[in-house]
Amino acid sequence: MNRAGFSPFQMKTIASALTETRQRLAGLTETPSLDAQVLLAHVTGKDRTWVLAHPEHTLDTEGTLRLADALAQLSTGVPLPYVLGEWQFFGLPFKVTPKVLIPRPETELLVEMALEWMNANPARNRVIEVGTGSGCIAVSLAASRPGLHLTATDISPDALQIARHNARTNQVEDRITFREASLLTGIPGPFDLICANLPYIPSQKLRRLPVFLREPTLALDGGENGLEIIGLLLAQAAAKLAPGGLILLEIESGHPSEAKALAQHHFPQAEVSLHQDLAGQARIVLVQAP
Repeated sequence: MNRAGFSPFQMKTIASALTETRQRLAGLTETPSLDAQVLLAHVTGKDRTWVLAHPEHTLDTEGTLRLADALAQLSTGVPLPYVLGEWQFFGLPFKVTPKVLIPRPETELLVEMALEWMNANPARNRVIEVGTGSGCIAVSLAASRPGLHLTATDISPDALQIARHNARTNQVEDRITFREASLLTGIPGPFDLICANLPYIPSQKLRRLPVFLREPTLALDGGENGLEIIGLLLAQAAAKLAPGGLILLEIESGHPSEAKALAQHHFPQAEVSLHQDLAGQARIVLVQAP
């Protein structure tokens, strides 16, 4: 018997494996039923539809061992996307490792808003994503607009390597220029659209969250008030945003008024507003330059 409680010699049907996996994931994830299906799809090499449609299928020895190993990792606190090695974002597959932040569904709102603005302003095509991480925002934008060429920066060479891999996987590598840089340092402008999901969790709060030390601190820690990195970007962007351009920044819902005030400080002539996510929480700061 291994650490996860699965015997490599105990053959299981998909139905029984789903039940046991869901029970073991209860308390480890917020969506144990869904995650059990995703995990079974991963170990069988199928998709979730196939898993749900074949409850009578018997896991072979290799599948049973892979499931046991995955559950053992999850039991030690390794996030499911890192166990799988990939995650879906905006309908696309992305490689993820502990070197990059796991893409969150709420970040898809930023992509949707960027695409909406570009559709309304088709001539405004100088676009940059700052702090690209896995590349999920830049790749999603490029995949959604076949004619778009954009720039993506990150301070981490490891993150950029993964982002380039994801660009190749999604066949947009030739339309994204990846640059190793601290925010916009050394990056020539101007840009019509600047978007970013930068570290925004206050340092002390981060240390109390389950995500602490499970995902890269560099991608999460926003300094004392959570706005340190965002403020640095806004200061740099003031000289690199084209007239009539737009900035989209994902923020933590705990300090929307402070984030808005910070943006207004750096862009006193711009129209600054907040946009809520589906949960009704302030999620995006918009800076529309005159």
